Amino acid sequence: MAYIRIGRIVNTHGIKGEVRIQSESDFDEIRYQKGNTVYLHTADGYLPFEVASFRFHKNFVLVSFRDHADINLVEQYKGCGVYIDEKDRQKLPEGEYYRDQLEGLKAFDEEGGELGEVIAVEETLGAQNNLRIRLTDGREVLVPNIPAFIRNVDLENGTVTVHRMEGLL
Repeated sequence: MAYIRIGRIVNTHGIKGEVRIQSESDFDEIRYQKGNTVYLHTADGYLPFEVASFRFHKNFVLVSFRDHADINLVEQYKGCGVYIDEKDRQKLPEGEYYRDQLEGLKAFDEEGGELGEVIAVEETLGAQNNLRIRLTDGREVLVPNIPAFIRNVDLENGTVTVHRMEGLL
C-alpha cells in the first residue's frame, strides 16, 4: 500500500482525545469525514485510525479517533505524520497536479535540452506555487508554476517542459 501525507499532528486539544493537525491537504472536509480511515506514521509503521469527529479551530484541523477519547491515549502521537491510502486520493481537474507528482520530474526546455530536475514545489502567498528546479550545473532556480513558464507536464514520461526566458534560468 502506498501512503500520501496529508498533515502532521502538532499537539493535543483538550482532554477528550482530540488532536491538532497542521493540514497539508486541500480536501480536509473529505479526508476527515466521520468513519474514514487515516494512518499515523509511528515508530511501529503506519497505524490505521478511524475518524470519530472533525472540526476547524484557529487554522488547524481538530480530529478525534474512534476508541481514543482520552488525551492519555493520543498524546503519544504528537509529531506523527497523518496519511491516507493512495487509492483514496481525490481526482484533480485536467492540468492540475499533486505536489508529489511534480517532484522528481526531469525538466527540459522547449527545444528538448535538459535543464535539471524538479526537487520541490514551494507554496507562495501569491497566486501560484513555484517549482524549484536543480539545474544540471547544480544551481537551483524557482520557476512559477503557470502556463507562461510551464508549457507541459507529462507524468507518463516523467518530464516537465519549461519556457526559457532571459533572466529566468
